[in-house]
Amino acid sequence: MTIKDTPEEWEIRATETPFVGNKTSVRTDDVVMPDGKVVRRDYQVHPGSVGVLALDDDGRVLLIKQYRHPVRQKLWEIPAGLLDVPGENPLHAAQRELYEEAHVKAEDWRVLTDVYTTAGGCDEAVRIFLARGLSEADGERFEVEHEEIDLEYARVPVDELVRGVLAGELHNNCLVVGVLSLIAVQNGDGLDALRPADAPWPARPFEA
Repeated sequence: MTIKDTPEEWEIRATETPFVGNKTSVRTDDVVMPDGKVVRRDYQVHPGSVGVLALDDDGRVLLIKQYRHPVRQKLWEIPAGLLDVPGENPLHAAQRELYEEAHVKAEDWRVLTDVYTTAGGCDEAVRIFLARGLSEADGERFEVEHEEIDLEYARVPVDELVRGVLAGELHNNCLVVGVLSLIAVQNGDGLDALRPADAPWPARPFEA
């Protein structure tokens, strides 16, 4: 038995979109179950996201602390952002987010992992990159607004982040998944075994 996620789509008898927001919407589908019953499923439709685990030469991860209104907390996170343009190369989006949020560029990019954040209620897919060879970006800093006006920054050793994750002190999905994936690959086949930055991504197909 191969342990691998597989594509599948059950019959949809009816669909509607009761809410359309600025970046996301809510969809309601009437889905046919294996026993023939039709069940209504509501879920958020999301354009997808990218996250960047930026690792410096001292083994520290670049973090940003940002207010997140839905959970009423300021969370330590890795740089991340939406795939604003349909079909956009996720690497380009990740490079843009690292520049805009931290004014940093990276020489080496790899795919660390791909995840669905909350597959039971949202179709958001996130590709998390590992970025190395960090340096300050050229040009002026990106003009921030809204929650980004109040950002805090830190570079934190990986071991300290693992401790914080397991202690229940760090909760951001991309940070948790990214850091634990980094430890797994470091203790496994090594960073050079990671997929290339332009690896296919069936959840959000793109042009190279």
